[in-house]
Amino acid sequence: MRSEAIFDVESKRSRIAALDAKMVVPGFWDDPNAAREVITEAQALKAWVDPWDALNAKLRELLELGALLEGDQDEEMIEEWHGEVEVLGGQIERLELRAMLSGPDDERDALLTIHPGAGGTESQDWAEMLMRMYARWASARGYDVVVLDEQAGEEAGIKSVTLEIRGKFAYGYLKAEKGVHRLVRISPFDAQKRRHTSFASVFVCPVVDDTIDIEIDEGDLRIDTFRASGAGGQHVNKTSSAIRITHEPTGIVVSCQQERSQFQNKATAMKMLKAALYQRELDRREEEKQKLESEKTDIAWGNQIRSYVFQPYTQVTDHRTELKIPDVQRVMDGGIDPFIEAFLKRFGARTV
Repeated sequence: MRSEAIFDVESKRSRIAALDAKMVVPGFWDDPNAAREVITEAQALKAWVDPWDALNAKLRELLELGALLEGDQDEEMIEEWHGEVEVLGGQIERLELRAMLSGPDDERDALLTIHPGAGGTESQDWAEMLMRMYARWASARGYDVVVLDEQAGEEAGIKSVTLEIRGKFAYGYLKAEKGVHRLVRISPFDAQKRRHTSFASVFVCPVVDDTIDIEIDEGDLRIDTFRASGAGGQHVNKTSSAIRITHEPTGIVVSCQQERSQFQNKATAMKMLKAALYQRELDRREEEKQKLESEKTDIAWGNQIRSYVFQPYTQVTDHRTELKIPDVQRVMDGGIDPFIEAFLKRFGARTV
């Protein structure tokens, strides 16, 4: 199976054996925290190896059956065999895709922030369209979507939004979306019905939990309070419960206005800042790695990664993988999995 090279199955199997050996050593539970770490690691490795073993066994079974069917005239049996081979191929494909999500943060929840580019209302409307697209994608996967901060546009659309996408491998999948997204359409805001090109940037970082130590000096923070502008009735209108935190050494600014209390908004904003600083460090390390490997031209994150064309034809093109999908409405309804899968198959081993 092609998955074996991607999975590094034998290495994982050896590690499982070593961990299992630790569990039977006398005194294993003397340090409960260390014992739990060993068990958790073993379970995580088995969650990868066991499915591979099951599919490998099924492959051998089908190969043996295929050999027996050579020259057989039973069309019904042959058709059933081909059907099982096709099903197995799909299962192997999904397993290989999952194997791409092996980064240290891939299993984490994701923070996704969208900012419109220049262009006023047109770009702000495009940013809102992207927000809807990602919300629908997440919902279809069974993920939870929490709006942490949303700034409405003056006429339509949004000036910015930060979503927390909660679900296993949310960051692993959504890291493929980081970059500039381009829209080409007849603008509904143009009385002359001219074609417009708009841009919006998407930033994605993993949600950082308490197991990762990110040091933040309180003296480096400027914390401002303001009145929330979203829904919420009298409480929102009469109290300055929204929080904006500026990390002065880096210039990173985060804000939260979705919670009812200033304390809750500050806690959420600090979590957002922690995640942004963590992603900044990941980006710095990746940039250094790319310089060393002289591969900076492979992925130009600062440029547009995808174009969504509504007129004069309909097509969504990913410029990194060259994947094209003509059904633009299906993509806008959350059908971005083909783009994510193509990205992971080509760049999945990289830290993004």
